[in-house]
Amino acid sequence: MKTKIVALKVADQLFAAELAIDRALSETARLTSMLSDARVEAGLSAVVGQSVMDRTCASIVMLANGRRELVEAHGALTIVKDQIGLRTVSIGGMVKPEENGPPPAGQLAGQMSGDLTERRAARLRRVV
Repeated sequence: MKTKIVALKVADQLFAAELAIDRALSETARLTSMLSDARVEAGLSAVVGQSVMDRTCASIVMLANGRRELVEAHGALTIVKDQIGLRTVSIGGMVKPEENGPPPAGQLAGQMSGDLTERRAARLRRVV
């Protein structure tokens, strides 16, 4: 029972971290959009503030990479949950994609990067 309580605490913190990074992404995207709108509204040349735009766009990329790592950590914690005997315990209530569902077809198949497909396959191999 103690293991389950600790796992729930970890899950709560994981969900808080996921929400925080999504909010940071949203706010940074809004800032970037606002910068473009402000420049146009003020009648300034596109040259003005380009370094600021570069940095906010770079921040979005960094946040997206951090989010990806957090999602991977989430997957790793799912494996740990199984290893400590909580395989049948469902934690969280969000809708998740089917891990073992059919592979993407049509246009989606062309959009899946080989790296992402390989990471998914590696994760499935670890679970099995």
